Order: sequence, then structure tokens, then C-alpha cells
Amino acid sequence: MTFAQRYGPWALVAGASEGLGAAFARLLAARGLDVVLVARRPGPLDELAASLPTRTRVVAADLATTDGLAAVARATDDLEVGFVVANAAYSAIGPFAAADPEALERVLDLNCRAPLRLARAYLPAMVERGRGGLVVMSSVAGNQGLPRLSTYAASKAFGMVLAEGLWAETRHTGVHVLACAAGAVSTPALAREKANRTPGELSPDRVAAAALRALGRGPLVVPGAVTRLSAGFLSRVLSKAAAIRLMERASQDVRSP
Repeated sequence: MTFAQRYGPWALVAGASEGLGAAFARLLAARGLDVVLVARRPGPLDELAASLPTRTRVVAADLATTDGLAAVARATDDLEVGFVVANAAYSAIGPFAAADPEALERVLDLNCRAPLRLARAYLPAMVERGRGGLVVMSSVAGNQGLPRLSTYAASKAFGMVLAEGLWAETRHTGVHVLACAAGAVSTPALAREKANRTPGELSPDRVAAAALRALGRGPLVVPGAVTRLSAGFLSRVLSKAAAIRLMERASQDVRSP
């Protein structure tokens, strides 16, 4: 059975305008799936769509809003969506006590509510068909508190645990659900936020490929040997307090917007 037969015919990639989302879209199209590209900016989506070898549908929508999620539902109402990548994310950088309340709410809306709504919208039909896949992009930042990115880290913990629970609920139905807990990924967003390169930083293509390879093998994948080793050290060797302090030092060069 080909990848397209196992998961197709259509994939939906949220946050597809650049970085990881664009990488997922390219890899899924290369595997024969038609792709729905979702992000706020139509220009990059149109450019990506024109470069893909399969059919595409572009949806310019803000998934942090109810209207944006409704627009995606309308745009895919006539499609059999067999694969979903919940990749759209937002980070509010800076001390929590000084943060814009609207920015904190956006973290919750985009990083937590959107993957929840996407899963609820498309998983039931996958389960009924007995095939399909869902990847929720999380982060090793969700393994412990992360000063100056506290809400972002908490939101990534939510996505990771949500996907792990859905994996258990669907693993005997033919549907593959996976949480992908990435470390540093060399995306345009990371370049805008960090002044220095992070040890073990991976390309978006490598992270997306690792996620696709891990489908059906378990509830969680952590791409990259360096990331796996560092995550294991933080969670198994250090105390929670020490791990948080270490992450605080490592994130000192993250720039506030």
C-alpha cells in the first residue's frame, strides 16, 4: 500500500506558509497526496501551491479565530481529508507579568484550541473509514517550564498530551496519531527570534520527514539525536528546578517582538 493509499487522498497542513508547514506540504505532495494549504498570508501559500506536483487548495485563514476555523471547514467540506498536520503556532516572548493579554490569548487560541478543533473536525471520519493520520507539532519546550516563554511551553505540553491520548483512542482503528516534539528547527520564525544558532538545530525537511517515518510506531517522536539526548538529560537526570534554570539560560538570546 502506498502512502497516498494509506492516508489520502487529501492532506491538510495548518501553518503552511513557511518553515515546517511548507516542508510537510512538499513531502506529502511528493508522496502523492493532494494538499490543502492553510495560513494567514495568501501570497506564500500561492507560491507553494504552484510548486507542488499534486492538486492543491489554498485557504487564507487565521486559525486563532472561530471565523478562520470555519473557513477551513467550508473549504474542505467536499474533500476526503485523510491526513492533518496541526503545525500553526504562536509564541508570546517576554516576562508573563508584562505580556499583552491578547498575545497570551492568541497562544492558547492557535496552539491549543486550533489543533483540538482540527482533530475533532477530521478524526471522526478517519476513524469511520479505518484509515488516516494526524500529526500535532509540539516541542521539547513542553517538557518543563520555560521562563519568558511560559505560555508557549505550556501550550506545547497541551498539544503533546492531547496527541498521546488520541493515539491511544485511535490506535486500533487504523488511524495513526502522532505528537512530534521538535527541538530547534531552522525556520524563518526561529531566525527572527534567536540571535544565535542552537546546538542540534535541524532543518524543517528533516523534522517533517522524521514525523512521517514515525507514523504508526508510537505516540511520540523527538527528531534529532542531540535533541533526544538533551531532552532525556533534562527530564531524567536533572531535578525539575535545575532543568527550568538550564532552559532559562539557554533561551536568553530569544528576542522579544
